[in-house]
Amino acid sequence: MRPVDRRVRNYYGPTARRVAVRSQRPWYFQALVAAVFMAIGFAIAYWILHDAVNMRENLHEATLENRDLEVKLVGAQRELQVELATNNNLAKQLSTVQDENTKIKQDLLFYKNMLDKKLR
Repeated sequence: MRPVDRRVRNYYGPTARRVAVRSQRPWYFQALVAAVFMAIGFAIAYWILHDAVNMRENLHEATLENRDLEVKLVGAQRELQVELATNNNLAKQLSTVQDENTKIKQDLLFYKNMLDKKLR
């Protein structure tokens, strides 16, 4: 019984060797974890790059749409300028015609008065 006692004291007693317990994972588990993290990193990089490509395409489409809208805006502004010029010309012609109409009415009134004086 003594040899067993000595063995137990060597392993568990106060004179037992100090042992550090470390949980070391096997190399294939560490490789698997590294591969998973690399796959996650590649997936994130792909997602970011794919998103950047989509953003670039959206920017290009928006730029083309912006150019089309600018062309339409310039056309609408030219139309407005033509309409304003036409309105101004019509306003001038209307004032001229109104002045002529007033003058003709005055002449007509003058001739009516002359006829009324001759008929009396």
